[in-house]
Amino acid sequence: MFIQTEATPNPATLKFLPGKTVLAEGTFEARDAETARRSPLAEKLFGIDGVTGVFYGSDFVTVTKGEAEWPHLKPAILGAIMEHFMSGAPILRDGDIAAQEEDGDEFFEEGDAAVVDTIKELLDTRVRPAVAMDGGDITFRGFRDGVVFLNMQGSCQGCPSSVATLKNGIENLLRHFVPEVQEVRPM
Repeated sequence: MFIQTEATPNPATLKFLPGKTVLAEGTFEARDAETARRSPLAEKLFGIDGVTGVFYGSDFVTVTKGEAEWPHLKPAILGAIMEHFMSGAPILRDGDIAAQEEDGDEFFEEGDAAVVDTIKELLDTRVRPAVAMDGGDITFRGFRDGVVFLNMQGSCQGCPSSVATLKNGIENLLRHFVPEVQEVRPM
């Protein structure tokens, strides 16, 4: 098994491509050891000193580090990923559905449903595929008073360029196609 790695815009995050499907649908993010218990692989990765985050997309695993250096972490991470995929163990325990929601349901006024549908379609077709290429994900959380609230995951969370991505990229795109959008903020 050969696992490719790719740098991401976030220097604290590397993207690992095992050449196999990681999640058939949705995403999974673990920012602590407790959440990592939902996944045998994430649990192994959190057992490596210096790993502070794990994110799964359709065909990649993104790992975020703390103070440790990549040359020290990368071999152990590659070993854990390879061992997991060779074992045939499931990615998530107990048949958990991937796409986990954080901090409750989406929020928006009922009268804004058509605007929200347009925002979600633009995010799903134009933003999320590009962000996934960088090892992350951005999901809709809410819309209130012209402000779109987004959840940033994987390499997007804590990325030095995430503010520029939100303001110069996503906000401009949404404002262009959806006049009701005035601003975009992370949640």
